[in-house]
Amino acid sequence: MAVIAPFCGLRYNLAKVPNMEAVVTPPYDVIDAEAQVAFMAKNPYNMIHLDLSKNFKADQLTEARYAGARSLFESWQAEGVLVRDAVPAIYLYHVEYRLPSGERRTRKGLLAQVQLAEFSEGVVKPHEKTFASAISDRLRLLDTCHAQFSPIFSLYSDAQGAVMQCLEAAQPQPLCSATDHDGCVHRLWAVTDPATLDQVRELFRARALYIADGHHRYTTALQFRALMRERLGSVAPESPYNHTMMYLCPMEEPGLAILPTHRLVRAPGRLAVDDLLARFAGAFTVEEVRDGGRESLVVELLGKMADTPTGQTSFGLYHAAADRSFLLTMKEGAMERFAGHHPAALRDLDVVALSDLIFDKFLALDKSRCVQGDLLEYYSDADEALDKAVKEAEGAPDSTPLLFFMNATLVSQVRRVADEGLVMPHKSTFFYPKLLTGLLLNKIVPDEAIR
Repeated sequence: MAVIAPFCGLRYNLAKVPNMEAVVTPPYDVIDAEAQVAFMAKNPYNMIHLDLSKNFKADQLTEARYAGARSLFESWQAEGVLVRDAVPAIYLYHVEYRLPSGERRTRKGLLAQVQLAEFSEGVVKPHEKTFASAISDRLRLLDTCHAQFSPIFSLYSDAQGAVMQCLEAAQPQPLCSATDHDGCVHRLWAVTDPATLDQVRELFRARALYIADGHHRYTTALQFRALMRERLGSVAPESPYNHTMMYLCPMEEPGLAILPTHRLVRAPGRLAVDDLLARFAGAFTVEEVRDGGRESLVVELLGKMADTPTGQTSFGLYHAAADRSFLLTMKEGAMERFAGHHPAALRDLDVVALSDLIFDKFLALDKSRCVQGDLLEYYSDADEALDKAVKEAEGAPDSTPLLFFMNATLVSQVRRVADEGLVMPHKSTFFYPKLLTGLLLNKIVPDEAIR
């Protein structure tokens, strides 16, 4: 089903830029305003100058914004700061990292060109909703620069590990490495052996791809292809306009990790603990967690949640004003009773139980009210979320900060939702570590053919 191909990646010239850490960044959509300033100050060749950021106002979306990125992109190539590989390759991309628990892992994947397919074709499958405003910005950048600065992160199923075994057996050439701001080490190798590349292409023909991160970037690539069809009359199957750069990781990869995203909600008014728990009683059993002080609270709650039997939904709840914490475990049949309108694939998601039962039904905080009132914040760092909840409880007389600790969404749940053509709520998955922007770029050369 999936059609992949090698390509000539564009990379930083280590003779000109020996310190990769000074020029690479996380994906644009996770860079806040403070980090943007820091990256811009790091190095004049930092990728933030090309890939821009999401931190802009509507009146800043001018032609000059994108033309400036194109001018820099062209000058960096002319200066030899960015150089293009001469031989097409599929690139092995490994990341060594540490989980919050302290466990060390290595995630193994590959970078390749992937032929575009509409979501309706069932070759590339999403699990998230996209927003037109974000796509418009990325489309203008892609159209102006004719380059893809960061890859889309997708998954595929390969229980036998045939793809990675094939690539690693080719003894690939090491290219570069970079350590990101979290201490994760990213490494890149090039596989150029024609026989190996042919074999890997064949292995993918029977596989579907599941977008993990980069739904907006993939939708942007589809719209860019449509734009070029309108301009040119048609786009050939082998055209670079009909392809996009993807990082592909096996679902069965031992180093693959999804981290939970915890929620801090500012419930209007002052909610006493007993009143709050009474609202939850119809759907959850409640166990108060009393052991240890606030410093050990996160470890204690997350540990109890992890011990919940597979398939049973549980949350950790911290009532900051009362300095009390609880384990909420969903009662059997609660989702069917309170949210039976959802398909089973969505009813099984903790994030759906939280949004539909706890937020919407029991707290009367639907999505629009949360957005309009700025009532909800997301945190990947549980300790940071706890600190914020405590501070807000001290200075928020008209609201009640409630912190909900989450278990991570499972890869099998991502696959099931995507296979059924459904979408998950916002911030349902946090694939970690993030891919680096700038480790490998995809320059679009209109007259080339992707073989």
